[in-house]
Amino acid sequence: MTQSLIEPNRYDVIVVGGGPAGLAAALAVAGTGAQTALVARKVPYADNRTTALLGDSIDLLEKLGVWGRCASKAAALRTMRLVDDTNRLIRAPEVRFTSSEIGMDAFGYNIENRNLMVALEAAAEEIGSLDRFDDEAESVAPREDVAVVRTRQGQTLAGRLVIGADGRHSPCREAAGITVRSRPLNQSALTFNIATSRPHNEVSTEFHTPEGPCVFVPLPGRRMSIVWVASPKEAQRMMALSDEELSAAAEKQSHSIFGKVSVEQGRNLFPLAIEKPSAYGRNRIVLAGEAAHVVPPIGAQGLNMGLRDAGDIADIVEDALARDQDPGSDAVIARFGRARGADVASRTFAIDMANRTLLSDLLPAQAVRAVGMQLISSVGPLRRIAMREGLSPFWRSI
Repeated sequence: MTQSLIEPNRYDVIVVGGGPAGLAAALAVAGTGAQTALVARKVPYADNRTTALLGDSIDLLEKLGVWGRCASKAAALRTMRLVDDTNRLIRAPEVRFTSSEIGMDAFGYNIENRNLMVALEAAAEEIGSLDRFDDEAESVAPREDVAVVRTRQGQTLAGRLVIGADGRHSPCREAAGITVRSRPLNQSALTFNIATSRPHNEVSTEFHTPEGPCVFVPLPGRRMSIVWVASPKEAQRMMALSDEELSAAAEKQSHSIFGKVSVEQGRNLFPLAIEKPSAYGRNRIVLAGEAAHVVPPIGAQGLNMGLRDAGDIADIVEDALARDQDPGSDAVIARFGRARGADVASRTFAIDMANRTLLSDLLPAQAVRAVGMQLISSVGPLRRIAMREGLSPFWRSI
């Protein structure tokens, strides 16, 4: 919408960053009635990456009026298979998770990010308490009572709280004085989409290879998205293959269970790392999305954690305003840190351990992994706990 402020350029909350996590945060906070500004350029989402939206993410998008706009372009994930494809001496058994076992129609839905972005942008146009500045933040300066955001086109905005959803190299994080620990992984992820000659039957299949997982995730129709984690050298080699060569490689990796595979246009290659900030908020600034956490694309946790960031900060802002508290105060920001800390830490640890045990050539590590997978596969209550925890942290329902 256009600007319509009682006090020009002064807000309860300013969101910096227009990716999925930033747009969701802006919608969620504005939905509480807080006067909210979003500083983000309106640019077409260029690549064809996808996201498997799980658990609370669908609930949040429904609450924000987003899911109904894009649900028809998503594919349900009703079964998830984990297949040990390492050919090692000690191999884990196949594990199959079925959503009906925990009373759910689907674990979640896989959608191309550009379709999700169109739905988020459309919802942002319609909410009355959100002002959109089609611009970039040039600087963010915390002060005693507000944080001041200056845009490249010369606008000056003041907000009691700033949400930095501005990516891995977050200027908001730097302005808050928050440091980040980064651990590069000796892995890269190649992502692309394929058409298949056989139906996927709404089954997501994750092949565990000695260099990392290769995941085939359903898309609408006879299409799937692939996230293929490998060594940087191998990922670069695959990136350089022709469409025909990459199609053959993907079909071989899938053991032809999806029939003939045809690679679609558009590939993405990016190095993997684990990044964690020293705090989730400070000096009137809180972090969301990849400004707050970076994890490998294992278990579909990245954007799902970003959407939980958005939902949690909206709940905390709403409670603070209801109590007539300053939403950017140290006490409120500390609540956000406590709300997000356990979720992010547990998810990061689980992803890291799963990746380490898969890559390890040590027999004890392989044995531990195999025994763990065997227990999950054969013990029903344990399998159901694993499924529920994979969708939403258990403490969120306490």
